[in-house]
Amino acid sequence: MSNFYEERATMIAAGDLQEFVPFGRDHCKHHPNALNLQLRQLQPASELWSSDGAAGLVGSLQEVTIHEKQKESWQLRKGVSEIGEEVDYDEELYVAGNMVIWSKGSKSQALAVYKAFTVDSPVQQALWCDFIISQDKSEKDYSSDEVEKCICILQSSCVNMHSIEGKDYIASLPFQVANVWPTKYGLLFERSSSSHELPPGPPREPLPTMFSMLHPLDEITPLVCKSGSLFGSSRVQYVVDHAMKIVFLNTDPSVVMTYDTVQGLHSVWDLRRVRTEEETVVLKFSEQGGTPQNVATSSSLTAHLRSLSKGDSPVASPFQNYSSIHSQSRSTSSPSLHSRSPSISNMAALSRAHSPALGVHSFSGVQRFNLSSHNQSPKRHSISHSPNSNSNGSFLAPETEPIVPELCMDHLWTETITNIREKNSQASKVFITSDLCGQKFLCFLVESQLQLRCVKFQESNDKTQLIFGSVTNIQAKDAAPVEKIDTMLVLEGSGNLVLYTGVVRVGKVFIPGLPAPSLTMSNTMPRPSTPLDSVSTPNPLSKLLGSLDEAVLLSPVPELRDSSKLHDSLYNEDCTFQQLGTYIHSLRDPVHNRVTLELSNGSMVRITIPEIATSELVQTCLQAIKFILPKEVAVQMLVKWYSVHSAPGGPSYHSEWNLFVTCLMNMMGYNTDRLAWTRNFDFEGSLSPVIAPKKARPSETGSDDDWEYLLNSDYHQNVESHLLNRSLCLSPLEVSQMKDEDLSQNLSLDSSTLLFTHIPAIFFVLHLVYEELKLNTLMGEGIHSLVELLVQLARDLKLEAYVDHYYRDYPTLVRTTGQVCTIDQGQTGFMHRPSFFTSEPPSIYQWVSSCLKGEGMPPYPYLPVICERSRLVVLSIALYILGDESSVSDESSQYLSRISIAPQKSQAEQEENRFSFRHSTSVSSLAERLVVWMTNVGFALRDLETLPFGVALPIRDAIYHCREQPASDWPEAVCLLIGRQDLSKQACEGNLPKGKSVLSSDVPSGTETEEEDDGMNDMNQEVMSLIWSEDLRVQDVRRLLQSAHPVRVNVVQYPELSDHEFIEEKENRLLQLCQRTMALPVGRGMFTLFSYHPVPTEPLPIPKLNLTGRAPPRNTTVDLNSGNIDVPPNMTSWASFHNGVAAGLKIAPASQIDSAWIVYNKPKHAELANEYAGFLMALGLNGHLTKLATLNIHDYLTKGHEMTSIGLLLGVSAAKLGTMDMSITRLLSIHIPALLPPTSTELDVPHNVQVAAVVGIGLVYQGTAHRHTAEVLLAEIGRPPGPEMEYCTDRESYSLAAGLALGMVCLGHGSNLIGMSDLNVPEQLYQYMVGGHRRFQAGMHREKHKSPSYQIKEGDTINVDVTCPGATLALAMIYLKTNNRSIADWLRAPDTMYLLDFVKPEFLLLRTLARCLILWDDILPNSKWVDSNVPQIIRENSISLSEIELPCSEDLNLETLSQAHVYIIAGACLSLGFRFAGSENLSAFNCLHKFAKDFMTYLSAPNASVTGPYNLETCLSVVLLSLAMVMAGSGNLKVLQLCRFLHMKTGGEMNYGFHLAHHMALGLLFLGGGRYSLSTSDSSIAALLCALYPHFPAHSTDNRYHLQALRHLYVLAAEPRLLVPVDVDTNTPCYALLEVTYKGTQWYEQTKEELMAPTLLPELHLLKQIKVKGPRYWELLIDLSKGTQHLKSILSKDGVLYVKLRAGQLSYKEDPMGWQSLLAQTVANRNSEARAFKPETISAFTSDPALLSFAEYFCKPTVNMGQKQEILDLFSSVLYECVTQETPEMLPAYIAMDQAVRRLGRREMSETSELWQIKLVLEFFSSRSHQERLQNHPKRGLFMNSEFLPVVKCTIDNTLDQWLQAGGDGCVHAYLNGQPCEESQLSTLACFLVYHSVPAPRHLPSIGLEGNTSFAELLFKFKQLKMPVRALLRLAPLLLGNPQPMLM
Repeated sequence: MSNFYEERATMIAAGDLQEFVPFGRDHCKHHPNALNLQLRQLQPASELWSSDGAAGLVGSLQEVTIHEKQKESWQLRKGVSEIGEEVDYDEELYVAGNMVIWSKGSKSQALAVYKAFTVDSPVQQALWCDFIISQDKSEKDYSSDEVEKCICILQSSCVNMHSIEGKDYIASLPFQVANVWPTKYGLLFERSSSSHELPPGPPREPLPTMFSMLHPLDEITPLVCKSGSLFGSSRVQYVVDHAMKIVFLNTDPSVVMTYDTVQGLHSVWDLRRVRTEEETVVLKFSEQGGTPQNVATSSSLTAHLRSLSKGDSPVASPFQNYSSIHSQSRSTSSPSLHSRSPSISNMAALSRAHSPALGVHSFSGVQRFNLSSHNQSPKRHSISHSPNSNSNGSFLAPETEPIVPELCMDHLWTETITNIREKNSQASKVFITSDLCGQKFLCFLVESQLQLRCVKFQESNDKTQLIFGSVTNIQAKDAAPVEKIDTMLVLEGSGNLVLYTGVVRVGKVFIPGLPAPSLTMSNTMPRPSTPLDSVSTPNPLSKLLGSLDEAVLLSPVPELRDSSKLHDSLYNEDCTFQQLGTYIHSLRDPVHNRVTLELSNGSMVRITIPEIATSELVQTCLQAIKFILPKEVAVQMLVKWYSVHSAPGGPSYHSEWNLFVTCLMNMMGYNTDRLAWTRNFDFEGSLSPVIAPKKARPSETGSDDDWEYLLNSDYHQNVESHLLNRSLCLSPLEVSQMKDEDLSQNLSLDSSTLLFTHIPAIFFVLHLVYEELKLNTLMGEGIHSLVELLVQLARDLKLEAYVDHYYRDYPTLVRTTGQVCTIDQGQTGFMHRPSFFTSEPPSIYQWVSSCLKGEGMPPYPYLPVICERSRLVVLSIALYILGDESSVSDESSQYLSRISIAPQKSQAEQEENRFSFRHSTSVSSLAERLVVWMTNVGFALRDLETLPFGVALPIRDAIYHCREQPASDWPEAVCLLIGRQDLSKQACEGNLPKGKSVLSSDVPSGTETEEEDDGMNDMNQEVMSLIWSEDLRVQDVRRLLQSAHPVRVNVVQYPELSDHEFIEEKENRLLQLCQRTMALPVGRGMFTLFSYHPVPTEPLPIPKLNLTGRAPPRNTTVDLNSGNIDVPPNMTSWASFHNGVAAGLKIAPASQIDSAWIVYNKPKHAELANEYAGFLMALGLNGHLTKLATLNIHDYLTKGHEMTSIGLLLGVSAAKLGTMDMSITRLLSIHIPALLPPTSTELDVPHNVQVAAVVGIGLVYQGTAHRHTAEVLLAEIGRPPGPEMEYCTDRESYSLAAGLALGMVCLGHGSNLIGMSDLNVPEQLYQYMVGGHRRFQAGMHREKHKSPSYQIKEGDTINVDVTCPGATLALAMIYLKTNNRSIADWLRAPDTMYLLDFVKPEFLLLRTLARCLILWDDILPNSKWVDSNVPQIIRENSISLSEIELPCSEDLNLETLSQAHVYIIAGACLSLGFRFAGSENLSAFNCLHKFAKDFMTYLSAPNASVTGPYNLETCLSVVLLSLAMVMAGSGNLKVLQLCRFLHMKTGGEMNYGFHLAHHMALGLLFLGGGRYSLSTSDSSIAALLCALYPHFPAHSTDNRYHLQALRHLYVLAAEPRLLVPVDVDTNTPCYALLEVTYKGTQWYEQTKEELMAPTLLPELHLLKQIKVKGPRYWELLIDLSKGTQHLKSILSKDGVLYVKLRAGQLSYKEDPMGWQSLLAQTVANRNSEARAFKPETISAFTSDPALLSFAEYFCKPTVNMGQKQEILDLFSSVLYECVTQETPEMLPAYIAMDQAVRRLGRREMSETSELWQIKLVLEFFSSRSHQERLQNHPKRGLFMNSEFLPVVKCTIDNTLDQWLQAGGDGCVHAYLNGQPCEESQLSTLACFLVYHSVPAPRHLPSIGLEGNTSFAELLFKFKQLKMPVRALLRLAPLLLGNPQPMLM
């Protein structure tokens, strides 16, 4: 090897020298904190250290004492990116004083402050730590856990943790911490051992010294250690040894290194979670020989840790002098400190600690840690030293349970004991490094002996434990790992910086700008180091230097800081040690490949160690070679390469590849200087020899060594062999060994070199790398370079087959002749031919081609990790073409032979697998499997685009298949790969937390001014305008529901009216109108439901409730407060409550809201309290009230404001629906006397609050059938009035609430009420319903009801008027949908006049409703069914309202009959509304609409007075509500017209309640702006029964029969069902056609229905699947049979369904009829020419920028086209094809094929890869698997144009045949006979051989070429060579000796 390598290989140049200052230091000065601010006030400006920047800082740092200098510290780590991408920057954590500054770099910029923390006391340590948030504590499997990344800041008394998400935790520390370490599981604390630790009393068990904390909220627990003893039995115990100090902790692998200060030994432990058996050993209470006192001592630490666990800092270490606890001030346990502790159970222990006599022991000894070792030590039996310890012990023991340890240290290795071991040999720095071959070392630096000890370790085979090996010592003063390149830097004692990999020395590191530490002769100037400070040219000085090193190492001087005096004594005066120069004093902060050097003058510089290789090609080749060589050889090879590559001057000498080839071939034994092609490598610096060293030279003073360096340089050798040199007769210098020899002579290889024996193995892996690079179209240049090297090796190894293979790939690069280096036959034996070496070159193209043809192929060899593409291609072809599903499922595939160094079975055994087709699965699922598998291995679109088009074609075909019919639940990456951005975006949004969706309108519309806010501005106009595009109904609804503007008061002044009377008249009119205005908010809340995301910094805007009017014509204001007329008091209180609810319900459940914001909305004025009460209720209904702190809830309830209590109780209960939450139950029980114990004090709870609390109980216990609750509620329905005023007013609403609550608790349980049979629930309810003798009051409340009421004489019968509604509805809810006939018969309407007189007609409505709800399945949507509910007597005798005269009959009460009639019909209609709620069922709609119209006509009928207008209005309202329920959310026009008509009626019977009902109907119709509909689940029906209870309030303060607040419970029945298609490219909502498939039921078969989305879907449980139909959009199927979760999450996020417009199509908005699409135009024109397609039109049909610009630049005709027209036409038609067939990705393939064919025609093919690709394309389309696919799916679009391929094929055939005729046959003949042929023909010959698969000449002799007579014979012989017949026809004339070429 030329000795210039030896020369240069000793130095490694470090790059990128930068001065380093910790970033935090500067930021710290300017950061505002208390300390700085005080300083500024106190000191004059001159003394401020920030006054003059850095200089001042340095000055001040020098003045500061050493003690203060310690305060600043910092650590760096590699940047952690958010989404697993590779990032390359530093993060710094800087600590000074009370501050911690975390700064981060980024890709674009240097460090910047990310977070700064300031704490109260000085920071002792700050670190990064990841905590595991385990999902389930009991599970021992922690794989699926989330990790919470935190910063931990340790102060003296507590530790603060701040997570990246913004959570802050503080944990107080029960002891002084010496050190804290981050582990894989959490934090590890070392307790600092104080000197007076052990008390003078009798010996005790020591306390643990190490503790762990797995999560900021967990307790601190002691660490357990398991040490293996000599006899194999291992002891498990707490870590109690004070001598054991942690010196290093690593997370992966999770190991701890400790140092024993007594023995002076280092040990390594494995850190893991405790196993249960170890827990039990440690926790076993030691009662074997213990007296009670032991029990006492074993649990005091508990008390201690527990008492200090939360937030208070021990003043002194609490474990000092246990015996003298009296003497301490009681600071550790003062009650004031402990009041912060939330744990109540400790209070007993604490209070005990306050009494001096008993308190002694609560802190003494170690209690809850039982440190028993297995041997019973005598100290256990010591007599207790304190008189009361026994009693105390027995007193304390039962209440503490032990702390369970969580982590365990398992002993792995301890260093061997040496004879002389200094006391202070603790490692000052420990790190784990791996060498270039991946062997790992644990290195620790023992500074006192200047030694770096490296221990090799590796994982055991089963990956469970680490095995440690031998120790190597390296002399070192400091060291640091360089992770990026698997090396480490070592600072030697002499001050040299040396690079090691593992324990192998690579070379010195040369740092430009820093002088090397060497002794110079009489030269006091600091001089730059030249590259000659090296071992290979010995100077006299270097010997001296070597001895000097040793002298220094053995000297007792502790540091080399001031060693210059030593040198002066050794040398004469003119040889001084360089005193002026600085030298490196230590290394710190290694990150990636950067490290900081601390210099002796205190400054720091950061250097970068160069990487092993920068070019991808060299990296890949190095990896492959490293993989195949034995580890030792590989390390040597890499070290040599690295020192050549990173020599000073760097790889700019040659290109890196040339350098690599030269280096590699030298190591194989070549003389590269004599080999022609490596000699010609381009030497860049060839004319200025000094440039390269100068680059790295800071000063111009040279020395003699430079000359020698120049003589040894490769440049010098180059010049010597130069022609000019000879002609000038320059005599060669004696340094050069090379003589000019004739180059043509044979060169031989030097067999002694490092890699000589491995040449075949290296050659083979490089060949595989070459095949791998062929699969990446971006690596073309690299392949060229690699081929040259491979050809040289193949020739020298005499591998003809490989040379032929390369020739066929690159005919122009591979000449048939070339320079050959001979390898001695004797030496060939030493070459190691690996078992995997094949004589046939593996070719990936050939392999794929054989598969497509269905021929067998041997498994393809591949290198793991390096040849990933080859593996991917092989397996995907096996899966998709051969149909073998198992190919991708298991690792050991039969299609791949994995290359490993271990010998494999010989090639003969791996016989060819004859691949057969398997028809096990349907083809589409094969495509799916392929795509899903490719995504799993990380294959993305970018990779697909760099595959050559022929190889990629089968994969693209599979993708095309999947794109047509994808599954809706594929992960995001799969959807991206198949090009369905609509799906990938859906999948990606699915993973996001619920937040604002695409559709939320961010900007409030600017048109409305402030005072005009009607509370409906935030509706999403875009979607509503799509749903209701034909008219302005939404504006109309807004107009009807707004309550913020004054109303028009239109009263005509008659002449006889005085002015004063007229004013009164106007105000009375206004009062009537206000009844309507006050009823509007409930409806408005429905309309704006969940439509707004509030800004957390602003209060929620609540629109005003405007009760003034304007009277035309002068627009004068009319006001109710003028005092002219009587206005009811508190008239507006409920209206403003409803207004608050409406505003609060705008907030979407997905909004980000916290407790503070809710409190922040609290109004300043008392009059707004009602609105705020409503707002609280609304927050409960949309689920946000759970975030309100319990403290605030109690705060609100104690105010005693009635409305607030109602709103809050209902809200909290709704938020906790069905959870049986205990805390809420307590909250509600306080307000319900019946749930309080009988002896409790009577609280004065307002009646309405009691009602709300009862319903709240129903909500919290909904569906639970909780017995006690049910029993109490059952009794409460019939609660008798009490003796005083209590329970006398509004009893109806209380009884109803109890009934509704009972119904909810037992919802739908029917007769299966477990454990309640003794309560006789149905019978009791029946009795409440029909009346009868009151049962004796059972239960606790007997006492209260002894004396009867003094107000109401009720007797001992049940007051049915009070109890009937509640009982009826309770029965309905308990037996809901059970179809229980016996119960239903109880509820029949009475069928005799006598019985009818006993029932209030109103109750008949409830009974009918209840009966129908029980017989759910019998409800039919037609008027016949409705009428069937009316008993016969009524039907026959009821008057039809249109008749004029009344039939007279004495015994029939007509009034009763007609009232009963209308109420029964209303009840049946309401049940119809429940049954078909939210279904938009047409027959139900028609039926109800008819009845609504009927009631409207009845109202105006002449004899309406018989029935009573009030009753008719009630029934009309009920029918209208039913109608709105059926059409909920649909905005149906007919219903809207009815509501609008009723809105205008304000006089007469129209009271507040009817307005309320009508506007609720309107709100339901437009529920949530058309986004919500009603559900018919059990809980929804219960909620709707509460909300739509058919008795409406008479005036705005009327709560007698039904609490108004319950009207809002409809929210619990609303569910989002609007599906909005959003175009994924434009991100706007659009129309799309859906096909909805219903499951079959008992009423109808499975049916399909087409809907135009955006549309409300039917209830999901009715559906089987939903499909977005073509042809405009890509099809998309959501299959609901697998589960509705996916669709539910889409609907809850505003129902956004992403769709993707197909190319060539327009959206429905632009082209409603579909007449403008691209396909439609061409069909209409019927023009066969491609020119019918105008490139300009493409912009309308695709948004792909690439296609648009292609059309722009390649398809537009220009003026003088000439022969280019034909190409333009081709491009246009190809573009048209790609767009219409939806395969734009095939455009490059089409063009590449066209270009290749043209190039072949011009005979310019320099490489055959494109021809290979065309061949693969043709083979794919003729392959069996593809043909079968076409048969199975005849309708499927063609993937490539069927006309294009035959043309390509034909053109290639013609070109090659013409060449054969024009003399090519001679070439072919020469090739087949192994003779050379002329240069010019070589490339076309290669094309011919490739295209026709002609076998290599070496295969031909075996079948005998000559003497064949017939074609048949040839055919037979060539069968085994797998040569296609059409190729054989072309060869036949040559082989048969027939001179005439025979052409097809």
